[in-house]
Amino acid sequence: MLDGQSISSCCKNTLPTQNDEVLLKKIQALVPEYTVRLARTDDEWYRLGGVVDMSGNRIANNLIEWTERTYIECGKNLQTLIDHARDSQLIATRQTGNTLYFVMQTGKKAEDFIQIDIDKTHEQSDRLLVNDLQPPEDLEEFIDPLEPDCIESFFIGTARYTYRRKTDVAVFMDEINKHHPEEHPVQRFMDDWNRSTAGKTALCEDWVVRPYRHIGRFNEQIINIELINTQSKNIPRLDDIAGKKGIALHNLLTRFDRQAGYPFAWFFYLVKGKLVSPQTGAAVFRDISGDFSYLPERDIAVLKDWISTPYSV
Repeated sequence: MLDGQSISSCCKNTLPTQNDEVLLKKIQALVPEYTVRLARTDDEWYRLGGVVDMSGNRIANNLIEWTERTYIECGKNLQTLIDHARDSQLIATRQTGNTLYFVMQTGKKAEDFIQIDIDKTHEQSDRLLVNDLQPPEDLEEFIDPLEPDCIESFFIGTARYTYRRKTDVAVFMDEINKHHPEEHPVQRFMDDWNRSTAGKTALCEDWVVRPYRHIGRFNEQIINIELINTQSKNIPRLDDIAGKKGIALHNLLTRFDRQAGYPFAWFFYLVKGKLVSPQTGAAVFRDISGDFSYLPERDIAVLKDWISTPYSV
């Protein structure tokens, strides 16, 4: 039941709430055999919206599409387009929103989870389509001017949820690995998680994924993936380790792991380049190569491999 059409239907038939509990319950009802939870809410972003008149009546949903089409209807004459927008007192809108990341664990491995990305957006007025004092010189400036004529903002319609994508992470990683002759850093991160003491905890309790596309050297489309930390606790940085070793260093690591919520957390934050410096890994390695032995054997194996062949995600 957890297909894109069903999730999209949940989004269209649910009015956004402050804590998104109603949407969560509807998604959970689609897969009662698993536990679905909201893992992360991104910071607010905004993007170009559509076109409305001064009363807020809808002219177009997509500003770029409307501009290109109307430009053609105006005989590809920019001044005619400007005059039309000015005479009609048209307003450009913008979409403000957050991306919500819902996850559900489907197995014991780090990559065994499904992630659902949903945008929570609200449209609001942004600016007059044409600034009389600084009229646009080309279509690009018409769509996104450097000096917009901003107006007092008002909301257009109600907030809404929009389904973005569903990612079966295990399946997605299999596909990623087919196109990488060497082990992908995110796959190595997950493998290290599985063979370390962190593997007792579900990776999606603390991390989500962000699939994306980019252009390669030869203009080819490359599918890639990024790991995003979801931790909301205020974990202090672990970078004040100068001169620390043995019991003192072990205590710092233990405190960090306790605050993060799972064992060997400091290593994965180090690989991400978040809160923990590479010097910490080097210091721990020196300890366990000498007289100290405070890491489990499987964590030692992971750390030794990282020292031998460092990587980051």
